[in-house]
Amino acid sequence: MDLLFRFYALIFGLLIGSFLNVVILRLPKNLNIVSDRSQCPKCKRQLKWYHNIPVFSFIFLRGKCGFCSEKISWRYPLIELLTGLISWWLFPPSLDAYSIGLYLLHFAMACIFICHFFIDLDHQLLLDKLNIYLLALVLPFSLITYNWYFWLIGGLLGFGIPLVVTWLFYKVRGQIGMGGGDIKLFGIVGLYLGPTGVFFTIFLSCLVGAVLGSILILLKVLDKSRPIAFGPFIILVASFQIFFPELSLIVQEWFF
Repeated sequence: MDLLFRFYALIFGLLIGSFLNVVILRLPKNLNIVSDRSQCPKCKRQLKWYHNIPVFSFIFLRGKCGFCSEKISWRYPLIELLTGLISWWLFPPSLDAYSIGLYLLHFAMACIFICHFFIDLDHQLLLDKLNIYLLALVLPFSLITYNWYFWLIGGLLGFGIPLVVTWLFYKVRGQIGMGGGDIKLFGIVGLYLGPTGVFFTIFLSCLVGAVLGSILILLKVLDKSRPIAFGPFIILVASFQIFFPELSLIVQEWFF
């Protein structure tokens, strides 16, 4: 039965992953993400239902549009498969109400992180709409689960430290060093991870961003004249702490 339920969770994740592709494509452009049917960006023809089967349609169509043979980005099946595997991995062995609720919470958070990750890569934006959805998930959970000072101080530090650093950077350099979406995301993460967790997120995401960004610029993968999306580094470090808490504590001991 456990394998059967996990199989259902995998299918559920694949379907949600297909929807996330729509969100990532349309939300930054303020397009409808619910009622408008999918279409090929080149020939503009509406796709058939069998063109939208997660992962399998990409394989069956050999990565091309079923009408005009325009190449389909590898990102579509990747996001679908990633979302499906996350759903399968997060699904709990116990089917009690708390375990299922925690699964749905963490899976929804992971979905928002995925959207944030790829939208920020494409547009250098962490959208307020996604941050509001994330806040609506995290705040009630933190209020119920943690002591008030844990989530409150975590949220204040998560929002306050990047805000102060960004303000000082602007005063010294005359440039905005971190976007408002990044600051808000840090604040929301702080509600969940608390003071120590969010401080570690800020520290490690800045460290990883600086090191990896420098390497990618040296390798000419990134253009140093263009701003580097910082959201993916926040999301990677925050996800590491949220979904691998025991391993995260071990890593924190190395640094602190």
